[in-house]
Amino acid sequence: MNEQLLKKFQPLLSQMKDQVLAEQVVNVWNTAAVDGGWTTVEEIESIPFTLLTDTYGVNLLEHTIAVTRGAIGLALAMIDTYKKVPFDINMDWVIAGGILHDVGKLMEIEKYADGFRKSYAGKCARHPISGAIVAARLGLPQEVQNIIICHAKEGDGRPQRIEAVFVHQADFSTFNPCVMRAKGLLIE
Repeated sequence: MNEQLLKKFQPLLSQMKDQVLAEQVVNVWNTAAVDGGWTTVEEIESIPFTLLTDTYGVNLLEHTIAVTRGAIGLALAMIDTYKKVPFDINMDWVIAGGILHDVGKLMEIEKYADGFRKSYAGKCARHPISGAIVAARLGLPQEVQNIIICHAKEGDGRPQRIEAVFVHQADFSTFNPCVMRAKGLLIE
């Protein structure tokens, strides 16, 4: 499945300078898919990006790519606008963290009957934790693990890389409108 995943993420991965890290990112996705019992990219494309609200047809891969592109945009907005950026921003970590932020959902979500539900593994550890564990197992930098762990509520009040802030903001910019729409709070 590595080749199929590489093809899906190639436009993002090709922006990375560290091609070893880019390869590791794909290996983490492949490992998490195997650990979660997913065997094809087509199966993964059927997974909604969240079980917490209606996703209006947006799947996990689409969400992952949108979040990564959003995080890149936030980072570049600072880099391209500020006379002097007050933080060190590692664009490879922005991209790796964006692609990997929800990789734990491959273990957190399982297919059943004609839908999806939280798996036993997902009940034991939410996706930021399980995703970071797989990333650590495969030797990804601690900075990327920090992005994965801190992109969601697990990061509230915790030390975070600036790249985690970008991924968090991009993630919630795609999640919150779905929640708001489901509650009738999104003005359309």
